[in-house]
Amino acid sequence: MTLILLAYLGGVLTIVSPCILPVLPFVFARGGRPFLTGTLPLLAGMVVMFAAVASLAAVGGGWAVSANQYGRIAAMVLLTLFAVTLLSRTLADTLTRPLVALGNRLSGEAGAGSGIGASFLLGIATGLLWAPCAGPILGLVLTGAAISGASVQTTLLLLAYAAGAATSLALALLVGGRLFAAMKRSLGAGEWVRRALGVLVLAGVAAIAFGLDTGFLTRVSLASTSRFEQGLVDKFLPAKPVKAVAVAGSNLPVEGVIPELTGATGWLNTPPLTRDGLAGKVVMVDFWTYSCINCLRALPYIRAWAAKYKDHGLVVLGVHAPEFAFERDPANVKKAVADLGVTYPVALDSKLAIWQAFNNQYWPAHYFIDAMGRIRAHHFGEGEYDKSERIIQTLLKEAGYKNVPGGIVDPDAEGALAAADENNMQSPETYLGYGRGTGFASNTPQPDTIATYTTPYPLGPNQWGLTGRWTIGEEKSVSAAAGTRITFYFHARDLHLVLGPGAGNKPVRFKVTLDGQPPGTAHGMDTDEAGNGTVTGQRLYQLIRQQGMIGNRTFGIEFLDPGVEAYAFTFG
Repeated sequence: MTLILLAYLGGVLTIVSPCILPVLPFVFARGGRPFLTGTLPLLAGMVVMFAAVASLAAVGGGWAVSANQYGRIAAMVLLTLFAVTLLSRTLADTLTRPLVALGNRLSGEAGAGSGIGASFLLGIATGLLWAPCAGPILGLVLTGAAISGASVQTTLLLLAYAAGAATSLALALLVGGRLFAAMKRSLGAGEWVRRALGVLVLAGVAAIAFGLDTGFLTRVSLASTSRFEQGLVDKFLPAKPVKAVAVAGSNLPVEGVIPELTGATGWLNTPPLTRDGLAGKVVMVDFWTYSCINCLRALPYIRAWAAKYKDHGLVVLGVHAPEFAFERDPANVKKAVADLGVTYPVALDSKLAIWQAFNNQYWPAHYFIDAMGRIRAHHFGEGEYDKSERIIQTLLKEAGYKNVPGGIVDPDAEGALAAADENNMQSPETYLGYGRGTGFASNTPQPDTIATYTTPYPLGPNQWGLTGRWTIGEEKSVSAAAGTRITFYFHARDLHLVLGPGAGNKPVRFKVTLDGQPPGTAHGMDTDEAGNGTVTGQRLYQLIRQQGMIGNRTFGIEFLDPGVEAYAFTFG
């Protein structure tokens, strides 16, 4: 019930989000009709269709996305027709008779009996076109839907979110409807109001057709409700307060106990470990995945702790919990572990069984476990490494280990493992598949189908585009020919791209540019000054490492061979 209420409140907040602007004219155009026969059926149709489409998109894969694209086109045609009937009766009369009849039904001219059905049909069309800005609350709902799959709870949460949006729209319509009615009475401007609404409906359709609802407006919305939504999430769904039990003489309470490790699908650098076998040892569990930039930047510290305290009672256990499909391949993980110099035990958690046993939600996540198997502390994300190391030292001393080393490690890290430049990092992690992709500026994506794309110039901040023949999949974009390109307008010191060579693991050569020129001294660890590099495995590639002043730059990468798989941009 709490999560349903949270979803409802997230929907209510959409009224102050810019992403609602393109569909507002569709709703206000029915403002002159009675609430029960005009507004309510429209909002009901919008709620039902949005929940249906979002549920299918979350669990149905590419076919659902393709079906929704065709539905959006039909909805835009329908609403354009509706706008024409609002603009001019003369224009409406020039349409063929069946279309005029349909337009009149939509605009409520065909009699009161048809009003409910026409309004509901408009609501269906609006639900197909509405693309709410995905703030923390909708992100929480959709992520849960994707992990849990199709379920009654998924549909109820999406219905609650859409119902919240409908509630705020209804309230806005009450105010707006009275305003329009007053204008008609005082100014005799009924026909002009009708025409103005027709223009606004056409503007809304145009905004959606050109992708403003999922592009510019989404970026504008980031500063509007996200902070407040996150506050609601923290209030209604706080991180489960572990029933902390104080430990005499220590400031580290007991947060729980280490679960069994039987869910591991494999082990690296060690025979299988068990909870009982770790008794008497202090354990630091690190949830990570090898293409996660945040995990990689924490890795130098974890390696240093493993080396520093291995003879003093500490066991570092890496739990590799994959994000992308290629990270479930044991051979890929084994190679990454060797390349990254990880020598401590690693559990392969390809089914996320250990992840769920810990009730974990983050990469990276660190859990500190004492010699009695009790979880005494945790840390999510990067940073506070000095605090984490002091926790290790405290737990080792509590366990009775002697001569525990003091001081704080200061590991040398280079390339992608180096700490981020947080002050200049203004570009977010960006996925290149339709499942979680944002900021796509090229022509309308064709999911799971080879299509030709072009990149518009100039790009806006944090927009990216494809050039050439590509297949956009749920979690990656795959090049179908040599000479394809990806372009990204970014602001950060470092730029990384998760890439793979595709079928057959045939190497893919590439060339990188920065503002159209070779990167020179701004090249990353995986390119030279001329921008040349080769994709040889599925991993994160550091392509740009700038020095000096950091500003907005246009990054380009051309693939000289076909078949490359591109998953996500990350920045540092």
